[in-house]
Amino acid sequence: MVSTTPATHAPAAADPGPLRPPWSARALIAAGLLVAAVAVTWLTFWWIGLSPASLAAGLDDTARLLRRMWPPDLPGAGDVAWMIAETLLIAVAGTGLAALVSVPLAFTAARDHRGPRWLRPAARVVVVLTRAVPTLAFAILFVRIFGLGPLAGALAVAVHSVGMIAKLLTDAVEEADPVPAEAARACGAGEVQVAVSTVLPRVFPALTGIVLYRLDINIRASAVLGVVGAGGIGVALQTALGSLNYHRAAGIICVIVVLVLLLELLSVAVRHRTVRHRRVRHSRAGRSAGDTTGTPALPAGRAPHDVGWDRGRVLRVAGAVATGVVFLVSLWSLNPDPGRLSGAWPNLRAVLTGMWPPAFSGDLLMAVLESLLMALGAAAAGAACGLVLALLTAVNTTPWRPLSAVVRVLLVVVRGIPDLVYALLFVAALGLGPFAGFLALWISSTALAAKFFADSLEQLDPLPHEALTSVGARRWQAFAAGIWPQFVPSFTGNGLFVADLALRESVVLGIAGAGGVGYLMQESIATLRYDTTAAIVIAIAVVVYAIETLARVARRHLL
Repeated sequence: MVSTTPATHAPAAADPGPLRPPWSARALIAAGLLVAAVAVTWLTFWWIGLSPASLAAGLDDTARLLRRMWPPDLPGAGDVAWMIAETLLIAVAGTGLAALVSVPLAFTAARDHRGPRWLRPAARVVVVLTRAVPTLAFAILFVRIFGLGPLAGALAVAVHSVGMIAKLLTDAVEEADPVPAEAARACGAGEVQVAVSTVLPRVFPALTGIVLYRLDINIRASAVLGVVGAGGIGVALQTALGSLNYHRAAGIICVIVVLVLLLELLSVAVRHRTVRHRRVRHSRAGRSAGDTTGTPALPAGRAPHDVGWDRGRVLRVAGAVATGVVFLVSLWSLNPDPGRLSGAWPNLRAVLTGMWPPAFSGDLLMAVLESLLMALGAAAAGAACGLVLALLTAVNTTPWRPLSAVVRVLLVVVRGIPDLVYALLFVAALGLGPFAGFLALWISSTALAAKFFADSLEQLDPLPHEALTSVGARRWQAFAAGIWPQFVPSFTGNGLFVADLALRESVVLGIAGAGGVGYLMQESIATLRYDTTAAIVIAIAVVVYAIETLARVARRHLL
């Protein structure tokens, strides 16, 4: 029987209107960070009294100072060689000492540590504190304890480097394959034997890369440690500026810039060689894995257990021996005689006993707030300016290839000048205060952000941009729809990283009189008020750790 009931039709759905993407947590975080950056930048401008008129006047004063510094007066070749050698030895000694300390510290701070339970949190506290306090802040303390000279500088480099090397090495230890370690424990090996025989060989390549990267950073930092009397070429720079010999100061700045640029070129060459070596090794391994002709892995006549002394092993052993010799020479150059070290013990005891209890005050908190505003405002302004320069530099966004090369060279030169040198110049031109520190951080943050942003832009998927361009989209339309949505996570993550670095540097700039908490720290040590010094160190560590946590949470939700 066929039903004659008329078929019922579903009611027509209401018109949903134009489609809009839903608000996700990722979009909310990105929008919140953008609003916060604008608000902090406006507050920073208000705090330091920055206006177009004051900025123009400040730049005019700086231009007059630069004209007074021309032409540069270069020191003698012998003096330059000695200053550069002392700077390099400080960096090598500090990095080597930090590597020796970081290995046991990283194994103790790792998640699978089997020793006493209280050791792991204690090790993590040491890692956080040493990483949070800048190198120059440690240099001020060690100059007070050990006196003027490269010994204080090397120890400052070592203590601060422990935080980074131990943190990255801890991550490598935790990511290592646990099976060999468990097998060694099952055979009755102790924890030290397990670490040395199974874990350390697996993380040694990562440790080598971390130490080389940290050495590059430490050489740059050692170039300005002499400003507080910790040896190196910075001593000559501080002497020249203090005696108003601006021509000699310009010459020393040129030496520092050339040294940093040469190190940059050397670092790039080493990284390219390492990448090429890995590619060749992987390709050989792939060919060996696919070889089914029965070709032996070892040359004919060599026993399986006899690895042999081939050219690669000879070079590696020679490099290790040379590294050890250079490290010992660098330690000897610090003049660590027992009499000097024993004489420093009363100073160390006075510093440590005077630090408790910490003396927090309203002036201290206002100085910390000033450093925070300087750093975040300069990072936000630097990110905006760096984005413009990155668009002119990246090969997939630049309107003209020769312009990209010119801007890239300019950024390398600007980034090669340490932040403290910018601060010293602006303080000499504009006087003491946060205005000079903000301008110094603004310049360095712009150059650093432009480099990070340009690298991120060049690594994006080119297909969306090419598809939009092929159907007639204009340049700004293809960028807004094809590049920017991909770039937002990298822009946010790199911007937060620049803010983190700017916050650490704001403490350093205050030592030169460029505002912030650094000047208060130097004054507290000079007047033996170590309880105030302890409060400043604690405040810096808390603020830096908070910024790091914010950056880590944002990257986890955005990247």
